[in-house]
Amino acid sequence: MWLRSLLLIPALTAWGANYYVDSATGSDSAPGTSTAAPWKTLQKVNATALRPGDRVLFKSGSAWTGQLAPRGSGSAGSPVVIDRYGQGALPRIDAGGRFDDAVRLYNAQFMELRNLEVTNRGAVPGVRRGVHLFLDNFGTAQHIVVAGLYVHDVNGSNGTGDNSKDNGGIIFTTNGDKTPSRFDGLAIERNIVWKVDRSAIAAQSYHWPRHRWFPSLHVVIRDNYVDDIGGDGIVPWATESAIIEHNIARNCNRRARSYNAGIWPWSTDDSLFQLNEAAFTRTTLDGEGFDSDFNSHNTLFQYNYSHDNEGGFMLICTPGKRDEKENVGNIGTEVRYNISRNDRARIFQLSGATQTSVHDNAIYVGPGIDVQMLIVTDWEGWADGAVFRNNLFDVQGTARYGHQVKRNADGTYEAGPGWGPAKNIVFADNQYSGRNIDAPPDSKNMPKSRPPQLDWNEPVFDPAHAEAYGSFIDSHRVWMTRLFERQFGKPVRLGR
Repeated sequence: MWLRSLLLIPALTAWGANYYVDSATGSDSAPGTSTAAPWKTLQKVNATALRPGDRVLFKSGSAWTGQLAPRGSGSAGSPVVIDRYGQGALPRIDAGGRFDDAVRLYNAQFMELRNLEVTNRGAVPGVRRGVHLFLDNFGTAQHIVVAGLYVHDVNGSNGTGDNSKDNGGIIFTTNGDKTPSRFDGLAIERNIVWKVDRSAIAAQSYHWPRHRWFPSLHVVIRDNYVDDIGGDGIVPWATESAIIEHNIARNCNRRARSYNAGIWPWSTDDSLFQLNEAAFTRTTLDGEGFDSDFNSHNTLFQYNYSHDNEGGFMLICTPGKRDEKENVGNIGTEVRYNISRNDRARIFQLSGATQTSVHDNAIYVGPGIDVQMLIVTDWEGWADGAVFRNNLFDVQGTARYGHQVKRNADGTYEAGPGWGPAKNIVFADNQYSGRNIDAPPDSKNMPKSRPPQLDWNEPVFDPAHAEAYGSFIDSHRVWMTRLFERQFGKPVRLGR
Protein backbone atom coordinates (compact mmCIF):
# COMPACT_ATOMS: atom_id res chain seq x y z
CA MET A 1 0.00 0.00 0.00
CA TRP A 2 2.85 2.37 0.86
CA LEU A 3 4.54 1.64 -2.50
CA ARG A 4 1.31 2.21 -4.42
CA SER A 5 0.79 5.62 -2.76
CA LEU A 6 4.35 6.65 -3.52
CA LEU A 7 3.98 5.79 -7.19
CA LEU A 8 0.88 7.98 -7.41
CA ILE A 9 2.67 11.12 -6.21
CA PRO A 10 4.31 12.11 -9.56
CA ALA A 11 1.01 11.78 -11.42
CA LEU A 12 -0.83 13.89 -8.88
CA THR A 13 1.90 16.53 -8.90
CA ALA A 14 1.84 16.75 -12.71
CA TRP A 15 -1.82 17.75 -12.64
CA GLY A 16 -0.96 21.04 -10.97
CA ALA A 17 -3.37 23.42 -9.28
CA ASN A 18 -6.20 25.60 -10.53
CA TYR A 19 -6.04 29.23 -9.39
CA TYR A 20 -9.13 31.39 -9.91
CA VAL A 21 -9.06 35.19 -10.15
CA ASP A 22 -12.11 37.46 -9.85
CA SER A 23 -11.64 41.23 -9.84
CA ALA A 24 -15.01 41.87 -8.19
CA THR A 25 -15.36 39.30 -5.40
CA GLY A 26 -11.85 37.90 -5.00
CA SER A 27 -9.37 38.37 -2.17
CA ASP A 28 -5.61 37.93 -2.30
CA SER A 29 -5.74 36.41 1.17
CA ALA A 30 -8.00 33.64 -0.14
CA PRO A 31 -6.47 30.33 -1.25
CA GLY A 32 -7.54 31.00 -4.85
CA THR A 33 -8.06 27.32 -5.58
CA SER A 34 -11.83 27.42 -5.99
CA THR A 35 -14.41 29.68 -7.60
CA ALA A 36 -15.82 30.27 -4.11
CA ALA A 37 -12.50 31.66 -2.84
CA PRO A 38 -10.70 33.33 -5.77
CA TRP A 39 -7.77 35.72 -5.81
CA LYS A 40 -8.41 39.33 -6.73
CA THR A 41 -5.40 41.05 -8.33
CA LEU A 42 -2.80 40.70 -11.05
CA GLN A 43 -0.14 41.35 -8.42
CA LYS A 44 -1.08 38.13 -6.65
CA VAL A 45 -0.81 36.17 -9.89
CA ASN A 46 2.52 37.78 -10.78
CA ALA A 47 3.99 36.97 -7.35
CA THR A 48 3.12 33.27 -7.57
CA ALA A 49 5.75 30.86 -8.89
CA LEU A 50 3.71 28.70 -11.26
CA ARG A 51 4.58 25.05 -11.73
CA PRO A 52 3.91 22.41 -14.39
CA GLY A 53 0.23 21.72 -14.81
CA ASP A 54 -0.93 24.87 -13.00
CA ARG A 55 -3.82 26.81 -14.48
CA VAL A 56 -4.60 30.46 -13.75
CA LEU A 57 -8.22 31.15 -14.69
CA PHE A 58 -9.59 34.69 -14.89
CA LYS A 59 -13.31 35.17 -14.49
CA SER A 60 -15.19 36.10 -17.66
CA GLY A 61 -16.57 39.61 -17.50
CA SER A 62 -13.93 40.78 -15.01
CA ALA A 63 -11.39 43.52 -15.71
CA TRP A 64 -7.99 44.43 -14.31
CA THR A 65 -5.77 47.49 -14.66
CA GLY A 66 -2.05 46.77 -14.76
CA GLN A 67 0.33 44.18 -16.15
CA LEU A 68 -0.01 40.42 -16.25
CA ALA A 69 3.49 38.92 -15.95
CA PRO A 70 3.23 35.30 -14.80
CA ARG A 71 6.36 33.57 -13.45
CA GLY A 72 7.46 30.00 -13.87
CA SER A 73 7.27 27.38 -16.60
CA GLY A 74 5.47 24.17 -17.31
CA SER A 75 6.98 20.96 -18.60
CA ALA A 76 6.43 18.63 -21.52
CA GLY A 77 2.84 17.40 -21.33
CA SER A 78 2.08 19.68 -18.35
CA PRO A 79 2.07 23.29 -19.53
CA VAL A 80 1.13 26.26 -17.40
CA VAL A 81 -2.19 27.54 -18.78
CA ILE A 82 -3.55 31.08 -18.47
CA ASP A 83 -7.22 31.05 -19.47
CA ARG A 84 -10.70 32.08 -18.34
CA TYR A 85 -13.60 30.48 -16.55
CA GLY A 86 -17.33 31.17 -16.67
CA GLN A 87 -19.52 32.67 -19.35
CA GLY A 88 -19.53 36.20 -20.74
CA ALA A 89 -17.04 38.68 -22.09
CA LEU A 90 -13.36 37.86 -22.22
CA PRO A 91 -11.44 38.82 -19.06
CA ARG A 92 -9.81 42.20 -19.74
CA ILE A 93 -6.22 43.22 -18.98
CA ASP A 94 -5.73 46.98 -19.43
CA ALA A 95 -2.19 48.28 -18.91
CA GLY A 96 -3.41 51.86 -19.45
CA GLY A 97 -0.09 52.92 -20.99
CA ARG A 98 1.67 52.50 -17.62
CA PHE A 99 3.63 49.43 -18.73
CA ASP A 100 5.53 48.67 -21.93
CA ASP A 101 3.75 45.31 -22.07
CA ALA A 102 0.21 44.60 -20.94
CA VAL A 103 0.99 40.87 -20.90
CA ARG A 104 4.60 39.75 -20.59
CA LEU A 105 5.95 36.20 -20.77
CA TYR A 106 9.64 36.43 -19.90
CA ASN A 107 12.06 33.51 -20.16
CA ALA A 108 9.27 30.97 -19.90
CA GLN A 109 8.39 27.78 -21.72
CA PHE A 110 5.58 25.25 -21.83
CA MET A 111 3.04 28.03 -21.34
CA GLU A 112 -0.33 28.67 -22.95
CA LEU A 113 -2.04 32.06 -22.97
CA ARG A 114 -5.68 31.88 -24.02
CA ASN A 115 -8.94 33.84 -24.19
CA LEU A 116 -8.12 37.28 -22.82
CA GLU A 117 -8.88 40.82 -23.92
CA VAL A 118 -5.72 42.93 -23.84
CA THR A 119 -5.31 46.67 -24.31
CA ASN A 120 -2.58 49.20 -23.57
CA ARG A 121 -3.42 52.77 -24.47
CA GLY A 122 -1.59 55.70 -22.89
CA ALA A 123 -2.13 59.43 -22.96
CA VAL A 124 0.48 59.82 -25.71
CA PRO A 125 2.11 57.28 -28.07
CA GLY A 126 5.16 55.39 -26.77
CA VAL A 127 6.84 52.01 -26.98
CA ARG A 128 4.00 49.68 -26.00
CA ARG A 129 2.83 46.17 -26.67
CA GLY A 130 -0.26 44.17 -26.01
CA VAL A 131 1.55 40.85 -25.57
CA HIS A 132 5.33 40.40 -25.41
CA LEU A 133 6.97 36.98 -25.55
CA PHE A 134 10.59 37.69 -24.59
CA LEU A 135 13.53 35.32 -24.38
CA ASP A 136 16.68 36.95 -23.00
CA ASN A 137 19.76 34.70 -22.99
CA PHE A 138 17.47 31.81 -22.12
CA GLY A 139 18.35 29.08 -24.60
CA THR A 140 15.55 27.19 -26.35
CA ALA A 141 12.00 27.72 -25.08
CA GLN A 142 9.53 25.02 -26.05
CA HIS A 143 5.77 25.07 -26.47
CA ILE A 144 4.41 28.60 -26.22
CA VAL A 145 0.77 29.06 -27.30
CA VAL A 146 -0.99 32.41 -27.72
CA ALA A 147 -4.57 31.77 -28.81
CA GLY A 148 -8.00 33.37 -28.73
CA LEU A 149 -6.80 36.81 -27.63
CA TYR A 150 -8.50 40.09 -28.47
CA VAL A 151 -5.70 42.68 -28.55
CA HIS A 152 -6.74 46.23 -29.38
CA ASP A 153 -6.02 49.91 -28.85
CA VAL A 154 -2.28 49.83 -28.28
CA ASN A 155 -0.89 53.26 -29.17
CA GLY A 156 2.73 52.23 -29.61
CA SER A 157 5.50 54.07 -31.37
CA ASN A 158 5.42 54.51 -35.14
CA GLY A 159 9.02 55.70 -35.23
CA THR A 160 11.31 54.89 -38.13
CA GLY A 161 13.99 52.20 -38.25
CA ASP A 162 13.92 48.46 -37.58
CA ASN A 163 14.04 48.92 -33.81
CA SER A 164 10.67 50.63 -33.85
CA LYS A 165 8.93 47.60 -35.35
CA ASP A 166 9.01 45.59 -32.12
CA ASN A 167 6.01 47.23 -30.52
CA GLY A 168 2.30 46.92 -31.16
CA GLY A 169 0.02 43.92 -30.79
CA ILE A 170 1.71 40.52 -30.29
CA ILE A 171 5.52 40.65 -30.38
CA PHE A 172 7.99 37.78 -29.95
CA THR A 173 11.62 38.65 -29.23
CA THR A 174 14.79 36.60 -28.91
CA ASN A 175 17.98 38.04 -27.45
CA GLY A 176 21.10 35.93 -27.04
CA ASP A 177 24.30 37.91 -26.82
CA LYS A 178 25.53 35.45 -24.15
CA THR A 179 23.27 32.40 -24.55
CA PRO A 180 21.61 31.91 -27.96
CA SER A 181 17.85 31.96 -27.55
CA ARG A 182 14.95 30.81 -29.68
CA PHE A 183 11.41 29.48 -29.63
CA ASP A 184 10.79 25.86 -30.59
CA GLY A 185 7.07 25.31 -30.93
CA LEU A 186 5.49 28.79 -30.91
CA ALA A 187 1.84 28.92 -31.97
CA ILE A 188 0.02 32.25 -32.45
CA GLU A 189 -3.49 31.31 -33.50
CA ARG A 190 -7.04 32.68 -33.79
CA ASN A 191 -6.26 36.09 -32.33
CA ILE A 192 -7.74 39.47 -33.22
CA VAL A 193 -5.32 42.41 -33.32
CA TRP A 194 -7.08 45.72 -33.97
CA LYS A 195 -6.07 49.37 -33.86
CA VAL A 196 -2.45 48.97 -32.79
CA ASP A 197 0.83 50.73 -33.58
CA ARG A 198 3.26 49.87 -34.99
CA SER A 199 3.15 46.14 -35.83
CA ALA A 200 0.30 43.68 -35.44
CA ILE A 201 2.10 40.33 -35.05
CA ALA A 202 5.85 40.60 -35.44
CA ALA A 203 9.22 39.42 -34.18
CA GLN A 204 12.62 40.86 -33.49
CA SER A 205 15.75 38.84 -32.94
CA TYR A 206 19.40 39.26 -32.09
CA HIS A 207 19.98 36.19 -34.24
CA TRP A 208 18.92 37.55 -37.63
CA PRO A 209 22.47 37.99 -39.06
CA ARG A 210 24.00 34.86 -40.54
CA HIS A 211 27.05 34.97 -38.29
CA ARG A 212 24.68 34.79 -35.27
CA TRP A 213 22.08 32.59 -36.94
CA PHE A 214 19.97 30.71 -34.38
CA PRO A 215 16.46 30.64 -35.82
CA SER A 216 13.25 29.86 -34.00
CA LEU A 217 11.72 26.53 -35.03
CA HIS A 218 8.19 25.23 -35.53
CA VAL A 219 6.63 28.69 -35.51
CA VAL A 220 2.99 28.69 -36.63
CA ILE A 221 0.99 31.91 -37.16
CA ARG A 222 -2.50 30.84 -38.19
CA ASP A 223 -6.11 32.06 -38.37
CA ASN A 224 -5.40 35.56 -37.03
CA TYR A 225 -7.22 38.76 -38.02
CA VAL A 226 -5.29 42.05 -37.95
CA ASP A 227 -6.87 45.37 -38.90
CA ASP A 228 -6.19 49.10 -38.61
CA ILE A 229 -2.47 48.74 -38.05
CA GLY A 230 0.00 51.63 -37.92
CA GLY A 231 2.74 49.80 -39.82
CA ASP A 232 3.38 46.14 -40.66
CA GLY A 233 0.82 43.39 -40.35
CA ILE A 234 2.47 39.99 -39.80
CA VAL A 235 6.28 39.68 -39.91
CA PRO A 236 8.31 36.66 -38.72
CA TRP A 237 12.05 37.23 -38.11
CA ALA A 238 14.86 34.71 -37.69
CA THR A 239 12.74 31.61 -38.19
CA GLU A 240 13.22 28.35 -40.03
CA SER A 241 10.28 26.59 -41.71
CA ALA A 242 7.67 28.90 -40.20
CA ILE A 243 4.07 28.42 -41.35
CA ILE A 244 1.97 31.54 -41.84
CA GLU A 245 -1.46 30.25 -42.78
CA HIS A 246 -4.91 31.71 -43.21
CA ASN A 247 -4.36 35.08 -41.64
CA ILE A 248 -6.23 38.22 -42.68
CA ALA A 249 -4.37 41.53 -42.71
CA ARG A 250 -6.40 44.65 -43.52
CA ASN A 251 -5.62 48.35 -43.43
CA CYS A 252 -1.95 48.06 -42.54
CA ASN A 253 0.56 50.93 -42.87
CA ARG A 254 -2.04 53.51 -41.86
CA ARG A 255 0.01 55.75 -39.59
CA ALA A 256 3.71 54.85 -39.64
CA ARG A 257 4.58 57.00 -42.68
CA SER A 258 7.46 54.66 -43.47
CA TYR A 259 8.09 51.45 -45.41
CA ASN A 260 5.68 48.71 -44.32
CA ALA A 261 3.66 45.92 -45.89
CA GLY A 262 0.89 43.49 -45.02
CA ILE A 263 2.34 39.98 -44.57
CA TRP A 264 6.02 39.20 -45.10
CA PRO A 265 9.22 37.54 -43.79
CA TRP A 266 12.48 39.25 -42.83
CA SER A 267 15.63 37.15 -42.47
CA THR A 268 13.99 33.71 -42.53
CA ASP A 269 14.54 30.36 -44.22
CA ASP A 270 11.96 28.05 -45.80
CA SER A 271 8.93 30.12 -44.78
CA LEU A 272 5.52 28.98 -46.03
CA PHE A 273 2.80 31.60 -46.57
CA GLN A 274 -0.50 30.05 -47.63
CA LEU A 275 -4.20 30.89 -47.71
CA ASN A 276 -3.65 34.41 -46.35
CA GLU A 277 -5.56 37.54 -47.34
CA ALA A 278 -3.92 40.99 -47.44
CA ALA A 279 -6.07 43.95 -48.36
CA PHE A 280 -6.20 47.75 -48.25
CA THR A 281 -2.56 48.22 -47.26
CA ARG A 282 -1.94 51.96 -47.38
CA THR A 283 0.58 54.21 -49.17
CA THR A 284 3.19 53.42 -51.81
CA LEU A 285 6.01 53.37 -49.25
CA ASP A 286 6.14 49.67 -49.98
CA GLY A 287 2.43 49.24 -49.24
CA GLU A 288 2.22 45.82 -50.87
CA GLY A 289 -0.01 43.09 -49.55
CA PHE A 290 2.89 40.61 -49.53
CA ASP A 291 6.67 40.85 -49.57
CA SER A 292 9.60 38.41 -49.72
CA ASP A 293 12.44 40.32 -48.11
CA PHE A 294 15.98 40.68 -46.80
CA ASN A 295 18.24 37.67 -46.04
CA SER A 296 15.58 35.05 -46.75
CA HIS A 297 15.89 31.70 -48.51
CA ASN A 298 13.27 29.53 -50.20
CA THR A 299 10.16 31.50 -49.28
CA LEU A 300 6.96 30.00 -50.73
CA PHE A 301 3.75 31.99 -51.26
CA GLN A 302 0.78 29.92 -52.39
CA TYR A 303 -3.00 30.30 -52.37
CA ASN A 304 -2.87 33.85 -51.03
CA TYR A 305 -5.41 36.54 -51.93
CA SER A 306 -4.19 40.11 -52.37
CA HIS A 307 -6.55 42.93 -53.23
CA ASP A 308 -6.91 46.70 -53.13
CA ASN A 309 -3.41 47.31 -51.74
CA GLU A 310 -2.15 50.76 -52.65
CA GLY A 311 1.44 49.56 -53.10
CA GLY A 312 0.57 46.45 -55.09
CA PHE A 313 0.67 42.68 -54.66
CA MET A 314 4.21 41.33 -54.26
CA LEU A 315 7.61 42.85 -53.48
CA ILE A 316 10.64 40.54 -53.79
CA CYS A 317 13.79 42.28 -52.62
CA THR A 318 17.14 42.44 -50.85
CA PRO A 319 20.05 44.86 -51.22
CA GLY A 320 22.57 43.76 -53.84
CA LYS A 321 25.42 45.36 -51.92
CA ARG A 322 25.67 43.59 -48.58
CA ASP A 323 27.90 42.07 -45.96
CA GLU A 324 27.62 38.32 -46.54
CA LYS A 325 28.32 37.68 -42.86
CA GLU A 326 24.95 39.24 -42.15
CA ASN A 327 22.81 39.00 -45.27
CA VAL A 328 23.28 36.21 -47.79
CA GLY A 329 20.58 37.63 -50.04
CA ASN A 330 17.03 36.74 -51.00
CA ILE A 331 17.28 33.50 -52.94
CA GLY A 332 14.67 31.05 -54.17
CA THR A 333 11.36 32.84 -53.67
CA GLU A 334 8.44 30.98 -55.28
CA VAL A 335 5.06 32.61 -55.90
CA ARG A 336 2.38 30.24 -57.15
CA TYR A 337 -1.42 29.82 -57.23
CA ASN A 338 -2.13 33.28 -55.81
CA ILE A 339 -4.80 35.80 -56.82
CA SER A 340 -4.23 39.55 -57.07
CA ARG A 341 -7.34 41.62 -57.67
CA ASN A 342 -7.42 45.38 -58.12
CA ASP A 343 -4.07 45.98 -56.46
CA ARG A 344 -2.54 49.34 -57.33
CA ALA A 345 0.86 50.89 -58.15
CA ARG A 346 2.87 47.76 -59.04
CA ILE A 347 1.72 44.17 -59.05
CA PHE A 348 5.21 42.68 -58.93
CA GLN A 349 8.40 44.49 -57.93
CA LEU A 350 11.82 42.84 -58.14
CA SER A 351 14.80 44.42 -56.47
CA GLY A 352 18.09 42.63 -55.92
CA ALA A 353 16.62 39.12 -55.49
CA THR A 354 17.79 36.01 -57.33
CA GLN A 355 16.36 32.65 -58.44
CA THR A 356 12.76 33.84 -58.29
CA SER A 357 9.90 31.77 -59.72
CA VAL A 358 6.46 33.29 -60.32
CA HIS A 359 4.03 30.85 -61.91
CA ASP A 360 0.37 29.87 -62.13
CA ASN A 361 -0.99 33.07 -60.58
CA ALA A 362 -4.12 34.98 -61.58
CA ILE A 363 -3.80 38.76 -61.81
CA TYR A 364 -6.94 40.85 -62.29
CA VAL A 365 -6.57 44.57 -63.05
CA GLY A 366 -9.94 46.30 -62.92
CA PRO A 367 -11.31 49.04 -65.16
CA GLY A 368 -9.63 52.44 -64.74
CA ILE A 369 -6.63 51.02 -62.84
CA ASP A 370 -3.17 51.79 -64.25
CA VAL A 371 -0.42 49.60 -62.76
CA GLN A 372 3.13 48.47 -63.33
CA MET A 373 2.59 44.74 -63.80
CA LEU A 374 6.31 44.17 -63.29
CA ILE A 375 8.89 46.78 -62.43
CA VAL A 376 12.50 45.90 -61.65
CA THR A 377 14.20 48.41 -59.38
CA ASP A 378 17.57 49.20 -57.86
CA TRP A 379 18.36 48.43 -54.23
CA GLU A 380 22.13 48.72 -54.30
CA GLY A 381 21.89 46.14 -57.08
CA TRP A 382 19.44 44.64 -59.54
CA ALA A 383 17.58 41.34 -59.79
CA ASP A 384 19.30 38.46 -61.53
CA GLY A 385 17.21 35.45 -62.47
CA ALA A 386 13.40 35.45 -62.44
CA VAL A 387 10.94 33.34 -64.41
CA PHE A 388 7.30 34.32 -64.90
CA ARG A 389 5.47 31.31 -66.30
CA ASN A 390 1.86 30.28 -66.90
CA ASN A 391 0.34 33.33 -65.21
CA LEU A 392 -2.96 34.95 -66.17
CA PHE A 393 -2.75 38.72 -66.72
CA ASP A 394 -6.39 39.80 -67.09
CA VAL A 395 -6.23 43.57 -67.66
CA GLN A 396 -9.33 45.72 -67.97
CA GLY A 397 -7.37 48.89 -67.17
CA THR A 398 -3.70 49.35 -68.12
CA ALA A 399 -0.62 47.27 -67.25
CA ARG A 400 2.96 48.35 -67.87
CA TYR A 401 6.26 46.48 -67.81
CA GLY A 402 9.72 47.99 -67.32
CA HIS A 403 12.57 49.08 -65.10
CA GLN A 404 13.22 51.98 -62.74
CA VAL A 405 14.32 55.22 -64.31
CA LYS A 406 13.56 57.43 -61.32
CA ARG A 407 12.40 56.85 -57.77
CA ASN A 408 9.97 59.35 -56.33
CA ALA A 409 9.69 60.53 -52.73
CA ASP A 410 6.39 58.71 -52.27
CA GLY A 411 7.96 55.34 -53.11
CA THR A 412 6.61 55.14 -56.65
CA TYR A 413 8.79 54.75 -59.73
CA GLU A 414 9.03 56.25 -63.17
CA ALA A 415 9.78 53.41 -65.54
CA GLY A 416 11.35 52.80 -68.92
CA PRO A 417 10.78 49.80 -71.20
CA GLY A 418 12.85 46.67 -70.75
CA TRP A 419 14.64 45.38 -67.67
CA GLY A 420 17.55 47.83 -67.59
CA PRO A 421 20.53 46.43 -65.61
CA ALA A 422 18.49 43.47 -64.34
CA LYS A 423 19.44 40.13 -65.85
CA ASN A 424 17.78 36.88 -66.85
CA ILE A 425 14.14 37.96 -66.53
CA VAL A 426 12.11 35.42 -68.52
CA PHE A 427 8.42 35.38 -69.44
CA ALA A 428 7.01 32.13 -70.80
CA ASP A 429 3.58 30.59 -71.47
CA ASN A 430 1.61 33.43 -69.86
CA GLN A 431 -1.89 34.52 -70.90
CA TYR A 432 -2.56 38.18 -71.59
CA SER A 433 -5.66 40.24 -72.23
CA GLY A 434 -6.31 43.95 -72.44
CA ARG A 435 -3.83 46.80 -72.57
CA ASN A 436 -0.33 45.53 -71.74
CA ILE A 437 2.25 48.23 -72.54
CA ASP A 438 5.86 47.20 -73.21
CA ALA A 439 4.99 43.59 -72.44
CA PRO A 440 8.08 41.39 -72.69
CA PRO A 441 8.63 38.74 -75.35
CA ASP A 442 6.93 35.54 -74.29
CA SER A 443 7.87 32.10 -75.57
CA LYS A 444 4.29 31.43 -76.64
CA ASN A 445 2.30 34.55 -75.76
CA MET A 446 -0.67 32.29 -75.24
CA PRO A 447 -4.13 33.69 -75.95
CA LYS A 448 -6.19 34.25 -72.87
CA SER A 449 -8.85 31.70 -72.04
CA ARG A 450 -12.09 32.83 -70.48
CA PRO A 451 -11.53 33.24 -66.71
CA PRO A 452 -13.85 31.35 -64.36
CA GLN A 453 -16.73 33.07 -62.64
CA LEU A 454 -15.54 33.70 -59.10
CA ASP A 455 -17.36 34.55 -55.89
CA TRP A 456 -15.73 37.72 -54.56
CA ASN A 457 -18.33 38.13 -51.78
CA GLU A 458 -16.32 37.01 -48.80
CA PRO A 459 -17.63 36.69 -45.22
CA VAL A 460 -17.60 39.94 -43.27
CA PHE A 461 -16.28 40.53 -39.75
CA ASP A 462 -16.46 43.57 -37.48
CA PRO A 463 -13.59 43.48 -34.95
CA ALA A 464 -15.74 45.46 -32.52
CA HIS A 465 -17.68 42.22 -32.04
CA ALA A 466 -15.00 39.74 -31.05
CA GLU A 467 -17.57 37.19 -29.93
CA ALA A 468 -18.40 36.43 -33.59
CA TYR A 469 -14.85 35.65 -34.58
CA GLY A 470 -14.85 31.87 -34.32
CA SER A 471 -17.67 31.33 -36.81
CA PHE A 472 -16.28 34.04 -39.11
CA ILE A 473 -12.75 32.68 -39.40
CA ASP A 474 -14.02 29.17 -40.09
CA SER A 475 -16.41 30.36 -42.82
CA HIS A 476 -13.70 32.57 -44.31
CA ARG A 477 -11.37 29.58 -44.70
CA VAL A 478 -14.10 27.65 -46.52
CA TRP A 479 -14.78 30.63 -48.82
CA MET A 480 -11.09 31.11 -49.66
CA THR A 481 -10.57 27.43 -50.37
CA ARG A 482 -13.50 27.44 -52.80
CA LEU A 483 -12.19 30.61 -54.46
CA PHE A 484 -8.84 29.00 -55.28
CA GLU A 485 -10.37 25.70 -56.31
CA ARG A 486 -12.62 27.55 -58.74
CA GLN A 487 -9.81 29.73 -60.09
CA PHE A 488 -7.30 26.96 -60.69
CA GLY A 489 -9.63 24.04 -61.34
CA LYS A 490 -8.17 21.65 -58.78
CA PRO A 491 -8.18 20.99 -55.03
CA VAL A 492 -6.13 23.25 -52.78
CA ARG A 493 -3.10 21.33 -51.50
CA LEU A 494 -1.49 23.06 -48.55
CA GLY A 495 2.12 22.46 -47.60
CA ARG A 496 5.22 22.27 -49.75
